[in-house]
Amino acid sequence: MKEIIELSDNKMLIERNKFLKVKGSIDTNLYYIESGSVRIFVLDEYQEQTIRFGYKENLIVSLDSFLTGKPSDLFIQAIKKTVIKVVSKQQIDKFLEIESNRNLWIKILENLVLQQMEREIDILTNSPKERYERVLKRSPQLFQEIPNRHIANYLRMSPETLSRLKKS
Repeated sequence: MKEIIELSDNKMLIERNKFLKVKGSIDTNLYYIESGSVRIFVLDEYQEQTIRFGYKENLIVSLDSFLTGKPSDLFIQAIKKTVIKVVSKQQIDKFLEIESNRNLWIKILENLVLQQMEREIDILTNSPKERYERVLKRSPQLFQEIPNRHIANYLRMSPETLSRLKKS
């Protein structure tokens, strides 16, 4: 991943609660978080559904838009003041001209797909307690970086349920 981050020659500061991407925009960049945190969510009938978080040393992107060049339904919002490095699609495309770099890119994409599949299975098959325990085991840093109300939304439970689970 270091090789991809080193492609960046552009840094951005996103203030707390400001948007990096909004629904309907096309994402032509990949972002590396140096500090701060963001959430990626969709708006469903006026209700936000958080689908992913990003914090220090994470890559984030509206992957659907980045890969297809079409508008995305995703929002990316800073949870706190966030500093990101920006890598453009053109920089990535040039990077991918080298076969060993393509292999690295494939591994990154495979990892993202596996994480997303694990999350979907969690939401569809596990109880709130099991979802909480799996996320705590998989990403303990999440609980230091992200407010409970966003974690509860991500886990598809009320903030009160999350609070009870954390106490037990």
